Amino acid sequence: MEGPGAGTGGEVLILGIETSCDETAAALVDGGEIRSNVVSSQAELHARFGGVVPEVASRHHLELVLPVVQEALGCASLDDLEAIAVTQGPGLIGALLVGLSAAKALAWSRGLPLVPVDHLQGHVASLYLGPEPLEPPFTCLLASGGHTLLLDVQERGAFTVLGTTLDDAAGEAFDKGARLLGLGYPGGAEIDRLAREGDPEAFAFPVARVPGLDFSFSGVKTALLYAVRDLDGGRGQSQGQSQGQSQGQSQGQSQGQSQGQSLDALAGRRADLAASYQRAIVRALADRVHEAVERTGAERIAIVGGVAANSELRAALPEAVAPPLELCTDNAAMIASAARYAEAILPPGYLALDAYAQAV
Repeated sequence: MEGPGAGTGGEVLILGIETSCDETAAALVDGGEIRSNVVSSQAELHARFGGVVPEVASRHHLELVLPVVQEALGCASLDDLEAIAVTQGPGLIGALLVGLSAAKALAWSRGLPLVPVDHLQGHVASLYLGPEPLEPPFTCLLASGGHTLLLDVQERGAFTVLGTTLDDAAGEAFDKGARLLGLGYPGGAEIDRLAREGDPEAFAFPVARVPGLDFSFSGVKTALLYAVRDLDGGRGQSQGQSQGQSQGQSQGQSQGQSQGQSLDALAGRRADLAASYQRAIVRALADRVHEAVERTGAERIAIVGGVAANSELRAALPEAVAPPLELCTDNAAMIASAARYAEAILPPGYLALDAYAQAV
């Protein structure tokens, strides 16, 4: 069943809710204009673990989802809404269920239609928001912490997958690389910052060439691991530290000096490693985009997702349209935007709706 404006891109006031990973977000979108866009990030909370802990993320979504919705509504009320949109998947299943349950309850309380939105469609729909919405057709690179896709977008609300990653997503490769380099979380921003101080030609990291328009980032990640080990005296940072503590005093002093020299060598090359590693990932992404354009004949290119905020990727694809930085990472405005081109479910049809963890 279709609700107001469902699938048409109509001028309706939609509350969007997004909880697929570690951002609790809510937004009000009126047509293609953002009236509010509230994001409560858990990045600092998960930084101590070097990545998102699903159970921790879910529990914090429970605490944050209603305050975030209230802030997004501002002076508006639920009675002013014409639909509620929510991320159904893919993502962390526990986190998704928090947002989906909240959206169901809010929609049911006012008899409103509910629009379940695919998270990937949401990223693409970030391009359809004002003040300069992008009109299809275009070739789109969607690169985030969980997904890396090349898309052929011929109409709003739909796309065809041209290529995907065979292993890690680009954002995941950045996070894992940052962990190897001893940097913070989220890793993409940390590598981007440090890379500006380094030489991107210092290390020749590989760019995988796989059939078709697919991606692979496992090779460059392994190459970084070996480079770090070589600079760290072949031990790895944590292993070297524990060995130094477990030996006798005189041997420990000798090993401590050697370890200190290795750590100094690694610290001295960390910026070069970050710059070279980032260059390899960006080359893989940009080269595939150009290949896709040659095959499809597309006249326009777009980049979306968290990795679209990377400064080197934007420089490597200067012709590409990208959302504002605040719409690259997970947010609810993009979910509300996608809802304008998706099917709405009238009550009570959505009460049994479930979330999904994997892309369908």
